[in-house]
Amino acid sequence: MIVVLWQTALIISILLFFFGLLTKQKPALLLSALLFLPISYYFLGVNNAFKWIALLPLLPLLIVFLIYQKEGRAHR
Repeated sequence: MIVVLWQTALIISILLFFFGLLTKQKPALLLSALLFLPISYYFLGVNNAFKWIALLPLLPLLIVFLIYQKEGRAHR
């Protein structure tokens, strides 16, 4: 049952990431990062290259930060 929840969260997270990226909607990107946190927390404990998956939630957060920066410069 937990695998189904993780797979659903992963699929929704990926869809929200691409939707937020294409439409530049910050809430969609933030929700994408939030939904990916449990999966990345699980992969943080492995001792191989899969450990880098734990850094994936930082990507939507970085994009949201860049969108905020771009909006801030546009208002000046």
